[in-house]
Amino acid sequence: MMIRRVLLTLAACAVLGLAGDDEAGIRAAEKAWTTAIKAKDARALGKLLDDTLIYAHSTGIVDSKQDYIVKVTSGRQLYVGAEHEQMTMRFHGPSTAIVHARMHMWGTNKAGKFDDIVMAMHTWVKGARGAWRLVAHQTTKIK
Repeated sequence: MMIRRVLLTLAACAVLGLAGDDEAGIRAAEKAWTTAIKAKDARALGKLLDDTLIYAHSTGIVDSKQDYIVKVTSGRQLYVGAEHEQMTMRFHGPSTAIVHARMHMWGTNKAGKFDDIVMAMHTWVKGARGAWRLVAHQTTKIK
């Protein structure tokens, strides 16, 4: 009985440790995404965005991975700023995370200048090599 308790305690500690690492990994991935879009960094976006990405803008426009990378790197969707104001994470198993964030995003696009407060929903999936990749993005403009 004592051995079982020790093993359960060790397992719980391992899971909590991994969850902490995963939370740090998601925060780093979110930061890498905002850095990449502001820098128009196609290579970084290529690594962060999954090939199956569904990227739904607050305008209702939906982009694939390739469409979004071209839009950002060409300057058609120019992000001058993208900042997380609040962020909540939920993990579903060891390889899926949902991020819900209030964000301030500003820049220009084909409609002109934008300076928006949005609620963003990101779905991240951890790949075989342990890297988090964005598979879904949805924003709702709130201001």
